[in-house]
Amino acid sequence: MPDADALEPQLQAYLQHVTSERRLAPRTVAIYTEGLQQLQAMAAQAGHEVLALQPPQIRRFVAALHAKGRHGRSIALWLSCWRGFFKWAAWQGWVERNPVEGIRAPKTSKPLPKALGVDAAVQLAAFVNAAADPWEEARDAAMTELLYSSGLRVSELAHLDVQAGAGLGWLDLQAGLVHVTGKGGKRRSVPVGAPAKAALQRWLALRASRFGVQWAELALFVGARGARITPQMVWLRLRQRSQQAGLPVAVHPHVLRHSFASHVLQSSGDLRAVQELLGHANISTTQIYTRLDFQHLAQAYEQAHPRARKKS
Repeated sequence: MPDADALEPQLQAYLQHVTSERRLAPRTVAIYTEGLQQLQAMAAQAGHEVLALQPPQIRRFVAALHAKGRHGRSIALWLSCWRGFFKWAAWQGWVERNPVEGIRAPKTSKPLPKALGVDAAVQLAAFVNAAADPWEEARDAAMTELLYSSGLRVSELAHLDVQAGAGLGWLDLQAGLVHVTGKGGKRRSVPVGAPAKAALQRWLALRASRFGVQWAELALFVGARGARITPQMVWLRLRQRSQQAGLPVAVHPHVLRHSFASHVLQSSGDLRAVQELLGHANISTTQIYTRLDFQHLAQAYEQAHPRARKKS
């Protein structure tokens, strides 16, 4: 944790306030300490007392941090700390106004989602672990195929039932659809591809074989004891499966969701359709896949076009 002893008394008093009275977590207090140290150092370098700082100086500090490569989220955290300090200082009567009010951190682009290439996704979906327990293998294969086939969130997959009812989602294998409840309670229906349907049929044929005739669990995917599988277990099983399949990276469910969206967009170019399939409320959320698609095209261009790069 950063050392607060070198801070000015007012800054130390504020840290004591957030620690003992606001009871912030130690990690948050460490971030605040680092932020106040930075504020004090920049104020001293500019020839100002911390309590005498004005909005123009704060804006210059933010610009300097950004120019040095400090991430926007880190700057936003420090601004929140500074804003809280000056607000508290105003309550103490040390300043007349909060110089950080209204100042925001620079916007940073969202990181691109991680998606598998088509060959890697097909390799994972088609993988068969001949050495595994047949019951678990059928279940894990069906989960993997369905995640990639329909772009489901892991929570949506875990909440699927074998038939319509009062649950959050269900499989209609005859119609080739899964009906799910996504974020914000938004319902949608997503097609299930032929390989996923075949994997689900194999799983459904074995699903009840481990349990007695009185077993009546509605969950589509269950664990070894017959209870609904958890999202955490789906993560674990998929990670293990991707390693067994020989993929160079460990895959988690959201990677398959990103892969589904990216591959559908690459093939169709229909952003609105991808939005509906993913259950995004706003098209802006889906638009990140256009960046991913362009990145894929740019890489293909760099590798294939004879005039893509300058000769060294």
